[in-house]
Amino acid sequence: MFLENTVNHKEQFGWIEVISGSMFSGKTEELIRRLRRAQFAKQKVEIFKPMVDNRYHEEMVVSHDANEIRSTPVPAAANIRILADTCDVIGIDEAQFFDDEIVTICNDLANKGVRVIIAGLDMDFKGHPFGPMPALMATAEYVTKVHAVCTRTGNLANYSFRKANNDDLVLLGEIGEYEPLSRAAYYKAMLKERVKDIDVDVEEVIQNKNDANA
Repeated sequence: MFLENTVNHKEQFGWIEVISGSMFSGKTEELIRRLRRAQFAKQKVEIFKPMVDNRYHEEMVVSHDANEIRSTPVPAAANIRILADTCDVIGIDEAQFFDDEIVTICNDLANKGVRVIIAGLDMDFKGHPFGPMPALMATAEYVTKVHAVCTRTGNLANYSFRKANNDDLVLLGEIGEYEPLSRAAYYKAMLKERVKDIDVDVEEVIQNKNDANA
């Protein structure tokens, strides 16, 4: 369970918090909750998200349950360093879409006394560590892993299974494109996809052979 740090005014260092998990696990909702608390405390808060994420709104960070908070879309991590000056708290959503410089920037901000709160997918749709998230999780003081509910088993889900027929690493989507699955359900789903691909390849070989003999 995450326990919010208390500020020691004798120390000029901040810290990093990472909220990670699969799609539909409540990452953004938890990010917004922490940022709202900081705003209520009259702290200077800035929220950033990658410009590529415009699913719900161009500027707002919006969770799947329609909770929202105003943010600044940026094209690259370097922009955060420039815009985060004089802030007490920095929020970053969808951190997996940023370049690796985000790791250095977050650590530099924390070293200057800023509380940095990051939310992002820990794994991509293939089950591999996603972008800079592993390094952010490794350097953070606090890591919270949240879970969705598997749509096939009802167990805790920590994988984002892509239902859409698209192999691009970055594919923004919702429940129509992705499905939260448990380890067992994800393994079975991926195995089924591999078998399907093998069947297609066999059919292509047969068809090519028939065409050659025609």
